[in-house]
Amino acid sequence: MPVSSYLNTRPVLGERVYLHDTAQVIGDVQIGDDCSIWCNSVLRGDVNRIVIGEGSNIQDFSMGHVSHRNAAKPDGSPLTIGKYVTIGHSVILHGCTIGDECLIGMGSIVMDDVVVEKHVMLGAGSLVSPGKVLESGHLYVGRPAAKVRALTEAEIAYLRYSAEHYVRVKNNYLAGGDA
Repeated sequence: MPVSSYLNTRPVLGERVYLHDTAQVIGDVQIGDDCSIWCNSVLRGDVNRIVIGEGSNIQDFSMGHVSHRNAAKPDGSPLTIGKYVTIGHSVILHGCTIGDECLIGMGSIVMDDVVVEKHVMLGAGSLVSPGKVLESGHLYVGRPAAKVRALTEAEIAYLRYSAEHYVRVKNNYLAGGDA
């Protein structure tokens, strides 16, 4: 498995977690039940912790990292991803908090101390600068990311569906079947 210790801290994996052979999970990382970490993704909990809630997926070529603890910032910036979150391909998450049932679009960058509240959709290629708060129930897009509009009920339902779809796909991989 693509799991490595760092300074005697080893990742902790929940039940039914799928890690692709090319993924790397390092150090202080806790991954909840039914999560999937896909091709060439890296979760590096070396200088702070990473926590991923159940049913979430980190898609191909994504990076999750953290900022270290120091005198100016005793807690540093850990990375926390809620439950049933979809992190699209080639996303960079750095020391931020992603709420439950969010979708972070492909190629987006979310910086330190950002808080993405529950039920947020971040459009592909967006950049969220440090310390911003993305409010629940909205679509954000752009560089820098800006609130575009409220999500519809169907879009909010899709956020959960997207994550549950990846749970089904990873179950197929774990069973040795086709996706």
